[in-house]
Amino acid sequence: MRPHLACLILLVSVVAQIVANMSFADDAAAPLSNRESSAQPNAERLLTRGSGEAEGEKTRTNNSFPAEGKLDAFLGEPRLDIQTLFKDERFPNIVVARDGSVLATWGNQQVRARRSEDGGKSWGEVITVATPGFQGGGLTVDETTGDILTFVEAHHPPAPMTVYRSRDHGATWRADEGTVIHPDSHGNLPSMHMNEKGITLRNGKYKGRLIRPTRFYAGKNDRSKWPDHYTNAMFSDDGGKTWQTSEPFPENGTGEAALVELSDGRIYYNSRVHWDARPRNTRRRSAISEDGGMTWKDFAIVDILPDGHQHRSYGCMGGLTRLPVQDRDILIFSNIDTSNPVRERATVWASFDGGKTWPVKRLVFEGPSAYSALAAGRPGTPSEGWIYLHFESQGSKVARFNLAWLLAGKRTGDGELPNELVK
Repeated sequence: MRPHLACLILLVSVVAQIVANMSFADDAAAPLSNRESSAQPNAERLLTRGSGEAEGEKTRTNNSFPAEGKLDAFLGEPRLDIQTLFKDERFPNIVVARDGSVLATWGNQQVRARRSEDGGKSWGEVITVATPGFQGGGLTVDETTGDILTFVEAHHPPAPMTVYRSRDHGATWRADEGTVIHPDSHGNLPSMHMNEKGITLRNGKYKGRLIRPTRFYAGKNDRSKWPDHYTNAMFSDDGGKTWQTSEPFPENGTGEAALVELSDGRIYYNSRVHWDARPRNTRRRSAISEDGGMTWKDFAIVDILPDGHQHRSYGCMGGLTRLPVQDRDILIFSNIDTSNPVRERATVWASFDGGKTWPVKRLVFEGPSAYSALAAGRPGTPSEGWIYLHFESQGSKVARFNLAWLLAGKRTGDGELPNELVK
């Protein structure tokens, strides 16, 4: 080939690559509606709000990462490591963004975030989301667009609230304008603090719906009104612009909750008690929704799961996540597990039947610990196979571990492990 012809071919190739990169950058900065439509052909099948799923199709997120993978990714050699993330303040949340980066938020004076792009091995610098600001929990990844929403209250609730949105997997944030939240059927507006993360529903009629746990503070949090508190949820079918509030959880005196979607589309809801009198006992509460989070049924006391230490007048925020494993409902729960009248001993439990039984638990951290939040890694990304626990411990710590590590823990006597996981 002649030298000048080879140079010409090389130049054309370089220009084509530059144009392709410019198109990608323009797409990332485009308005939400443009990004949704332009991204659709690049994924095998993006999650779309309210759309059905054809027989045999598997939902995928952006970059063609599958939404769910195989159980084997969470097994193998047992693994656990722990590192400090924030050194002051309170209130953890954690999610895995649609590109696989891990995002932890934190703070009761200002809301801050840190990100990991290597599956939690290392973490970037602190990102300020809002200052001043009070962490409202409910950090939510919109699986349709990739946006991440965080909810910031002005002070301890009930308080004015602002939704902050990230369109770059948590790297930068801006306040949403004009968010509308409708009250529940009793005329009560929900408060955000301090609940587990939100989720995007993946199955059935309400596919694409955003939903996060919330609560109602009666009497501006006057202790005499605690029996009138209740947990609930709020949900959005338009990407977080407008929100509806669910019916109350079946028991009053509850506050600070967590939820996951099961593989059949039902929502499993698990709540703390927030009442001095501690009705009935000091264990967690649960319920199920079969209508996309609008109402709750099948109330139960989860006798095997502690709600904070057992000497305090009310419970402790716990974490909850479902492992993204096809056709399985493996749930991980976190709380403290101690016989002492102090908040200590961060512990995790596993359920293999969607929260009906919790046959195994394992201590993560022996020392001081309190509120906690959980997330699971995404298939096809550096986070795959990891479970993340963000918990209060003289600031905050993040533990990452796999299911193999948890399975080596203590049997609780509540149900049995699946045969294929018994060694």
